[in-house]
Amino acid sequence: MASGIAGDVAAGGLRALASGRRPDLAQLILTPANTLRLTDGLSHLRGAALKLGQMLSMDTGLVLPDELTVILGRLRDDARHMPPKQLQTVLNAQWGTGWYGRFARFDVRPFAAASIGQVHRAITHDGQELAIKVQYPGVQASIDSNVNNVATLLRLPGILPRGMDITPVLTEAKRQLHAEADYLAEADHLARFATLLENSETFVLPVLHKELCTPQVLAMDYMESAPLDSLVDAPQSARNRVASALIDLVLRELFVFGAMQTDPNLANYRFDPTTGRIVLLDFGAVQPISPELAADFRALARVALNGNAAETRDAMLRIGYFDSTTAPHHQDLIQSMFQFAMGPLRQQGPFDFGQSELLQRLRHMGLAIGSDRELAHVPPAATLFLHRKIAGMYLMATKLRACIALRPMVERYCDTSLPPR
Repeated sequence: MASGIAGDVAAGGLRALASGRRPDLAQLILTPANTLRLTDGLSHLRGAALKLGQMLSMDTGLVLPDELTVILGRLRDDARHMPPKQLQTVLNAQWGTGWYGRFARFDVRPFAAASIGQVHRAITHDGQELAIKVQYPGVQASIDSNVNNVATLLRLPGILPRGMDITPVLTEAKRQLHAEADYLAEADHLARFATLLENSETFVLPVLHKELCTPQVLAMDYMESAPLDSLVDAPQSARNRVASALIDLVLRELFVFGAMQTDPNLANYRFDPTTGRIVLLDFGAVQPISPELAADFRALARVALNGNAAETRDAMLRIGYFDSTTAPHHQDLIQSMFQFAMGPLRQQGPFDFGQSELLQRLRHMGLAIGSDRELAHVPPAATLFLHRKIAGMYLMATKLRACIALRPMVERYCDTSLPPR
């Protein structure tokens, strides 16, 4: 992949020089041919390289060139599954030979494939229907080297502003990936959220089958459900209810639970048309929310809702959107983008996501900020990945064309005198 790109860059540079133009390295790297080469190459890598691409494509707060965003975005739904022989080798190592005898049926062809694992349907001898997630071999061992290799691409001249240090973000990405590759840890997260939501009439989680779980295998109930996209033509009230519930869940994760599932991939949220409940899947990317960070975001939301610019800037400074060395005009740019994003929350009545161009305008504002090659500050990694989840919820509400009064929802969590929900 690197050799092919280097050859294209060299040839393109020579053509530019021959025509009397100065070569633009960023444009030479991100040609249509190289876009296809990178997408295909990264999708074959699976594992950490694919997962990192998916992380960055969901807007962690780093504003990437359009071409690179396209490359990374294509990876979200482009995962290659293991052939049956490789699957058998993995399960022999995890369960021991003869594991097939535990089941009345085990489908060797997965019904879902993701960046670091794939999911199979199985039926036990007593008739229980299970979903078995099996990790691709070698994922854990490849995390650090794969992240470093993708980081090399991001550090090519012209991709990010001069002087921008993305090391903390990549370090956090490695930490998250190591955590996600530990399926026993994910089993614990699933059990914890099942306890937190055990009395919910809105959400349902699969039941864990811990006796079948290993560091590389996660076993749980198979749940009949439909993708959230199936609700796009549902009555407005149904779409509003689902979007409101998922946004409220993010607020509870941040301000009540002290833990957040930070992967906003819409495939992690499904809908049970029989019961009307939202099915929550995939708890690999659960991150702790410190009381200090929750308090800072509560204070930020409180002052931002009231529109106090000076207090909002102070709260943003505490969280790390910028620091004392950030130029004042750069602080102004970042704060203006934040204030615009807060518009739906300050609105007194319902906000119509279906009629809004909020996401497109935020994207344009972000690109304008990112085009300033002197702006090198990167917010703390915890803040970036939290924003990734929030951005995913905006996208979800937009796809459902939801119309929701957001201000009362946020105000409830900003008022510490009220009991948690």
